[in-house]
Parts: sequence; structure tokens; C-alpha cells
Amino acid sequence: MMTSVDTELIRVLGDPLRLRIVTLLARETLCTTHLVEETGAKQTNLSNHLRVLREAGVVETEPCGRFTYYKLRPDVIEKLAGQFADLAESARTAAENKRACP
Repeated sequence: MMTSVDTELIRVLGDPLRLRIVTLLARETLCTTHLVEETGAKQTNLSNHLRVLREAGVVETEPCGRFTYYKLRPDVIEKLAGQFADLAESARTAAENKRACP
């Protein structure tokens, strides 16, 4: 079974701050103010990372008065996890496949 992993999503989640944001949002829905407090990042830097996560479909927004709350889209993470599970399964069977050297 040949599988591919969403490389764009890996790139998006490969940034340490974005991965930290995703980890925090896996626990609860948070607003930008909460995320600034939790990560110690500057608000403008954090907003840029949240935009990247939103554009990649990893998070979605929920306006609440003058605040914007962010929540993780678990289906996106599940899809990526499934791709890695398929890759692991492929690696298990690949041990039996050895290409001969010329």
C-alpha cells in the first residue's frame, strides 16, 4: 500500500509555535489573549501564525464580542494521523520487500 502524507500540513505544523498553539487548542477553545499569555509570543507574531493555521484549515474562528476565539478542527488532525498510520503500515510490510542491487 503506497501512501502520501500532506506535506503542506506538515510544513504548517512544523513550526514550534504553531505546534504549541495546536497543542493548547486541543485542550480548549482560546482567544488570542489567552494564547499570548500561554505562549509568551507577541500578539502580532501570534496573529500571523493563527492566520497560517486558519488558511491551512487547522483551526477555525468564533467571534465573541470584541474577541476572536480559536478552536482546533480535529478532523484535520485525524486525517493526518491516518496518513501516518498508513505510512507505518506500509513500512511494516516494506521490510519484506527488498529491491535487488544491479
